Amino acid sequence: MLASAVDLVCWAKKNRIDHVHGHSCANSAHLLAIARRMGGPPYSLTLHGDLDVYGTDHRLKMAEAKVIFVVGDHLRKQLLRIGVPEEKIVSTFMGIDSARLAALGKERRYLPGELRLATVARLDPAKGHFHTLAAIARAREAGLNISYTIAGGGFYKSAIVAKVEELGLSDCVELTGTLSETEVCSLLSKADVFVLSSFGAGEAWPVSVMEAMGAGLPVISSDIGATSEMIVSGVDGILVPQRDEAAIFSNICALASNVEARVQMGHAARRAASRRFDVSTTARVLRDAVAEE
Repeated sequence: MLASAVDLVCWAKKNRIDHVHGHSCANSAHLLAIARRMGGPPYSLTLHGDLDVYGTDHRLKMAEAKVIFVVGDHLRKQLLRIGVPEEKIVSTFMGIDSARLAALGKERRYLPGELRLATVARLDPAKGHFHTLAAIARAREAGLNISYTIAGGGFYKSAIVAKVEELGLSDCVELTGTLSETEVCSLLSKADVFVLSSFGAGEAWPVSVMEAMGAGLPVISSDIGATSEMIVSGVDGILVPQRDEAAIFSNICALASNVEARVQMGHAARRAASRRFDVSTTARVLRDAVAEE
């Protein structure tokens, strides 16, 4: 870290950099704090998730930061608990290209009793794929025509494949691996409902949920991180308790049978995403807060 900090200080002086933003509160925050103590530029940070998953020494990393951006009120509370002054904390989050996403959805069929579900997330136990799969198995047993596409890569792939086979879902579940941005847009354009069943720590303001809403999809999401700030449950999405397979199942059934509710919720989600999540809005908050310093 010391060698990197020296490089950063020299680079900033050579290029007359008067502020550096660290888009993380992990190692890059350590680096910026060390560089500042060496005479480097002022800095700001963004906290994207629970402090427990962003290393240690948070007070020291944040002590000289001009601004700390948080993606959710739950993270604001965590910073206050460790003694970060309220006036240093600003709420914002990564935004989306809402105009591009607004063009998606022309390939949806909106057929009663049929539902194409999608999840875009790394293959990790905490993303809750098992809970979605269990709910889908129940929906299939209830006679619904359900298909499910899981986009993302990760070490947990073999376990997910084994669970798909165990539940007898091999004919309706596809694991695509990591997709390009264009391929993700194509998936969102064809899907009927987006599902994120994460649990535990590490989830804050999921970009995948913003993108799904921007694409006009009803989202069934765990109540985790800041999802309760993103979604008005029953209006522009649905929040369910973490690990609650019965709640995921019942909402899959409800959306599969009620096309009108699916359409209305998707339209409300798209409007909310355009109004609140566009990157031009969220980036402006960051820029203005830094400029004030």
